[in-house]
Amino acid sequence: MSIRLTTLSENTAGRVGVLAEWGLSVLVEINDYKVLLDTGLDMSAAYNAAILGVDLSTIDRIVISHGHRDHTGGLQRVLSAIRRKVEIIAHPDIWAAKYSRTFSTKEQYAGIPFSREALESLGAVFTFSTQPVWLAENIVTSGEIPMHTDYEKVDSELFVREGGQFHPDPLRDDLALIVKSDKGLVVILGCGHRGIINTLYHAREIAGEEHIHMVIGGTHLINASRGQIDLTVTALKELGVEKIGVSHCTGLPAAAILFQEFGGGFFFNNTGRIITI
Repeated sequence: MSIRLTTLSENTAGRVGVLAEWGLSVLVEINDYKVLLDTGLDMSAAYNAAILGVDLSTIDRIVISHGHRDHTGGLQRVLSAIRRKVEIIAHPDIWAAKYSRTFSTKEQYAGIPFSREALESLGAVFTFSTQPVWLAENIVTSGEIPMHTDYEKVDSELFVREGGQFHPDPLRDDLALIVKSDKGLVVILGCGHRGIINTLYHAREIAGEEHIHMVIGGTHLINASRGQIDLTVTALKELGVEKIGVSHCTGLPAAAILFQEFGGGFFFNNTGRIITI
């Protein structure tokens, strides 16, 4: 089985000529089957696809990890490049009115910047599920991720607006992609809002496999305390994770600690990175 992961959009550029942009988009290819996880903030995923020789019109499905703008803002450009109907799999809560105080003292809109109707007019065919969805024999979405650890919490600066009131966003729509490879599980995170360790526990249960070969993507450790990072490292080692490629919302302090602890098993999964398994 051939597996190829291409990061089309991330905060930093990993090679000359690609565009870096806050957010994430990863193309997963298993043999001839292609799934795009997220579409980045705006123009970068479609732009970088052309630079990297990726034909977006051949994508079989799109999966949305959650309903924040930095993972969905590129949908319009990606759909325009696909030029046909394509299934988009997501949790129904991606359409919640999402707001953030991360970069401001006042709530700012952080959700999908397009209407559902506008995306459907470009060919989007939405399939919503709170449960895992098997996309092919060896790849599945996580569905809703249970909260098991006592040190992983959803960011308190994230909200949903309901009836004119702001409430904490539980990010039930947060999901990951899980690939069963010959070397073990490969888990691709969007942001890991419900916790990287919670996600990995859930991934093993869904896939029916214990060994985790690789984790890539956003870990949302950017504002984590040193205590939480240390507990995360301990859990990653107990889970037997061999390689970890961090992206997006990990933060440099957490990345530095992960590099120190994982050495050659650590890497930055940035724009233009291509991984073959």
